[in-house]
Amino acid sequence: MKKRELYDKCSERLAKAYPGAATELHFSSPYELLVAVMLSAQCTDKRVNMVTPALFKAFPTVQDMAAATPEQIFPFVKSVSYPNAKSEHLAEMARMVCERYNGEIPQTMDDMVSLPGVGRKTANVMLAVAFGGQAMPVDTHVFRVSHRIGLVPKSCNTPLSVEKELVKYFPKNILSTAHHWLILHGRYVCTARAPKCTNCCLNDLCINYGK
Repeated sequence: MKKRELYDKCSERLAKAYPGAATELHFSSPYELLVAVMLSAQCTDKRVNMVTPALFKAFPTVQDMAAATPEQIFPFVKSVSYPNAKSEHLAEMARMVCERYNGEIPQTMDDMVSLPGVGRKTANVMLAVAFGGQAMPVDTHVFRVSHRIGLVPKSCNTPLSVEKELVKYFPKNILSTAHHWLILHGRYVCTARAPKCTNCCLNDLCINYGK
């Protein structure tokens, strides 16, 4: 099967399996989404969604967070992974947004990755979810699923190389949606441990099915 045909068939089936696919993080503004995504690194969305209501009540705007110390932020995020580092990054990010970007979350890749604690994946999520762009953030689910199915070759061994390969073959107008398909499929079907292969809508296309 040609690569383009594989992508087309995967897209068709995943669209049916995950209609209305979207982020499972709860947010009501670009500021809230950025904070949530930063907290979600190596942490579940479910845990982040348990933490953010109290956090956003204490620091409802980026200006409020910019005025806080990491020590003041820490009690609200102590149950997520790496809370010390994330508390520091949140305080530093908020200060830079206020000082350099007049309190507005920047909307370009270069500007976003200049923020403390913000890498390419987080910036891509912001482009795709907060600002309505087309982007392919590569998290652990996207990385695993795209390799397992055979969407990307083994030689794509970094998140950036996987991103470039997926961007090459998924139509640009569905990139952000495809990112959500792959995340949800990895979260609920193509799991890291004991994947539910017999219930997978892609098992006849998957290079690893039956191995």
